[in-house]
Amino acid sequence: MKEVIFTLIGLLVGVGLGYWVRQWRYQTQMGNLEAMKKRLLEEAEKQARELVLTAKDEAHKVREEVEQQLEQRRTQLSSEEERLQRRRDQVDRQQEQLEKRQQNLNKRQSALDRRTHEIEKLEKEHRTELQRIAELSVEEAREILLAQVAEETRQDMARVIREEELRAHDEAEERARKIITIAVQRIASEQVAELTTTSIEIPSDELKGRIIGRGGRNIRVFEQKAGVDVIVDDTPEMITVSSFDSVRREVAARAMQRLVADGRIHPARIEKVLEKAWQEVEETIREQGERAVYEAEIPGLHRELIKLLGRLYFRTSYGQNQLAHTIEVAKLSSLLAAELGADEKVARMGGLLHDIGKAVDFEVEGTHATIGAELARRYGVPEVVINCIEGHHHEVEQQSLEAIIVEAADAISGARPGARRESLEHYIKRVRTLEEISRSFKGVEEAYAIQAGREVRIIVRPGDVDDLAATHLSRDVARKIEDTMQYPGQIRVTVIRETRAVDYAK
Repeated sequence: MKEVIFTLIGLLVGVGLGYWVRQWRYQTQMGNLEAMKKRLLEEAEKQARELVLTAKDEAHKVREEVEQQLEQRRTQLSSEEERLQRRRDQVDRQQEQLEKRQQNLNKRQSALDRRTHEIEKLEKEHRTELQRIAELSVEEAREILLAQVAEETRQDMARVIREEELRAHDEAEERARKIITIAVQRIASEQVAELTTTSIEIPSDELKGRIIGRGGRNIRVFEQKAGVDVIVDDTPEMITVSSFDSVRREVAARAMQRLVADGRIHPARIEKVLEKAWQEVEETIREQGERAVYEAEIPGLHRELIKLLGRLYFRTSYGQNQLAHTIEVAKLSSLLAAELGADEKVARMGGLLHDIGKAVDFEVEGTHATIGAELARRYGVPEVVINCIEGHHHEVEQQSLEAIIVEAADAISGARPGARRESLEHYIKRVRTLEEISRSFKGVEEAYAIQAGREVRIIVRPGDVDDLAATHLSRDVARKIEDTMQYPGQIRVTVIRETRAVDYAK
């Protein structure tokens, strides 16, 4: 019995312990679960706070970007609105101007209509009056009316032509003045004029007899060997060497100066001195030709052309050294070609060779332009350059812009102040010829050359020459002067037509 009781007690104790253990375990698990729940809640709250902060930052960034985009869009819209407003204002102004123009046109049209109506009315009255007074037919009256209208139209044409000519002349002159000024300024040539000496000073007149020699032997040998004329006259302490060949004249002048300085003058000595002078002049010709080619920047030119260029060093035209003139024309042509978009090399070569014919024009028949073109063609110069040479005095038609540029540069080089001089005899002859050409036209009452032959003023009879004819007359006189005369620079032709009405109060 006791064992049963102990067993039951043990069983109850075991049940109680088991229940306590389960309760303890349950409480422990519940505590762990609560701790875990609390930890999870804390972690969840922390993550939630972090997510909220991150979301706020993202939202703030998005808000800033949106606001920036909105600001940019607002600025663009404002600029677009301002542009549209300016456009509307401009359109409004244009509309106002168009309305004003339309009003002006309407007024002009109304005035024109009234004027037309008045003219038609006056024309009808005039026709009726003509028929009534002169008993003319309609056809005859129409002819008279047409003649009057033609005369009025002729006067209007003359006025319009003068206005257009003046406008075109002003524009062309302004543009040409600018180009020419730039070209001349860039060259700024210091050498203006150079003269070849043909008169030789001697220490005393006693040397004249030694120069002539016994029976004229010395001077005869000198003239034959040098190919020149030696003039020994009464001019004190001076003898003159004369020849159409500038090179021979230079050789003779150098030889004569050396003979005079040495004092030994006899045929053998003359031949020796002349030979040495020829060698010196040939060397000078070569050096000057090479210098000209170098300054004009034209490599590869034929040696014969270089020698011909060097001969120009001893030739002058109106006091201007011919070689310096050709170099200047080459540089001017190059600058003008650069300004006008032409071929600089062609213009430069044409300018340098344009007067090459003057080196031999006293030996070959023809003008220097034609002779120069033949020489250039012989030595392989391009045809476009040959046309520049041959056409710079309009002896052939100019076929390129470069040919016109060379002609202009030639005129600039010769016409600039101080470049050339002219003898009194040539000046008087040119002025007289200028006046005679002007008087040769019908209707000319008198003509006067003024400003040293740079301008000619023509007075016409108003009954014979009307306004349109006066315009044509000035052009015709200018063309005839260009075709028949040679002159530096340009000549201005002014036609004066004046009508005077005179009465007397008694």
